[in-house]
Amino acid sequence: MDLVDGVLSGDPRAVARAISMVEDGDAGLEELSAGVFPHTGRASTIGLTGSPGVGKSTLAGELVRVARERGMSVAVLAIDPTSPFTGGALLGDRLRMQAHATDPDVFIRSMATRGHLGGMALAAPEAVRILDASGRDLVIVETVGVGQAEVEVAAATDTTLVVVAPGWGDHVQVAKAGILEIADVFVVNKADREGAETSVRDLQQMIRMGSEQAWTPPVLTTSAVEGEGIAELWEAVEAHRQHLEATGALERGRRSRLLREVESLTAERLRGTIRELLDSDVSLVDDLAERRIDPYRAAAILMERAPRRP
Repeated sequence: MDLVDGVLSGDPRAVARAISMVEDGDAGLEELSAGVFPHTGRASTIGLTGSPGVGKSTLAGELVRVARERGMSVAVLAIDPTSPFTGGALLGDRLRMQAHATDPDVFIRSMATRGHLGGMALAAPEAVRILDASGRDLVIVETVGVGQAEVEVAAATDTTLVVVAPGWGDHVQVAKAGILEIADVFVVNKADREGAETSVRDLQQMIRMGSEQAWTPPVLTTSAVEGEGIAELWEAVEAHRQHLEATGALERGRRSRLLREVESLTAERLRGTIRELLDSDVSLVDDLAERRIDPYRAAAILMERAPRRP
């Protein structure tokens, strides 16, 4: 398959086309995945999540700068679950990111998951694998919001950075979104603003109140616009990576994420099969509606029939 060869050679056009196939849920996605998967697992991955306006894009740009200073090739994938038309809007105003736009060792892409089976929680890992297979040393995944789906995407990386700004608001909402559970590093960005120290103390207190973990997330302050605190942030990311490698958690985490992904893919396909069965079996639906069988029995019947469908 020419497209697979193009991705493996790092051709930007082939990589962009492959990610578009992921977005659209293209029929050739299975063949593409089979071609690139054996060549994955080499890149380091960082997830960036946090509320809109906290400076994630500027922070991502600064991480790209530090990585390039160290000779690493980088890809940035910005996930937007809502719109297929945000490529220009998302990246057009990212001045710091655009500073890298002419660098052949930096690939920047905004992705909407408009057709992929299972939504962005399944589309994003496949897009990351394509970037990994293309030879990038580091893949940064930035999510637009802090909903459950965005949290899942950010957590599907080796190291997850949760970015907040001073006066970060309703702690309960942040906790409900699962942010506290997935963070490997907390970043209080725009630290030159009033309230930064309070935000740091609040986060540290929340960490202390949580269950004891093998890795305690550090709470760092940055001012991405000024480039302050970025070196310390990079050191924290590297320290987390070293911890993962030393404890074996890196491979365990990747293995666990792959298993969950296969489980989700299988569930999505089975859901589609069951939906087709329900649409075609009028008598079963009538029996259910007329209370001749209950939902549990109906589900059992469908499960018995599903595996025999071609």
